[in-house]
Amino acid sequence: MSSIKHLEMAAALSAYPHIEIKKSLFSTKAIYTPTQSQVKAYILEYSPSEGERLERLLEMPFDKMAADIVQKGKPVAGVNGHFRLELCLSDDHQFCGLQLFRFGDFKYNSVFEPRFYEDKHVEAIAQLI
Repeated sequence: MSSIKHLEMAAALSAYPHIEIKKSLFSTKAIYTPTQSQVKAYILEYSPSEGERLERLLEMPFDKMAADIVQKGKPVAGVNGHFRLELCLSDDHQFCGLQLFRFGDFKYNSVFEPRFYEDKHVEAIAQLI
């Protein structure tokens, strides 16, 4: 698990209307305000083939994404990958924010802007972890 403040998408997350950022001396916590659930951050890295599969999954409708994950399994995360997924997920699985990056020109470049999901769509995304 990673710290929210170290994410590339931290500014977008803190600007989201249903997220409250609570800072203390030793930590920064994000709270999904409708349910008061804590949001945890994850950074996952993927090989080129798994990252491209992940990118395709994230472009699919949620029902097709869930079916593909059940049929073929979730993309396998590795160490020091060509793709990096920043994922924020509430403890109650009612909120999710994510952004995918691809390594190129000696840095990670965003594949798409941060995306935020609530309610029923979050379960499909949560299967990726």
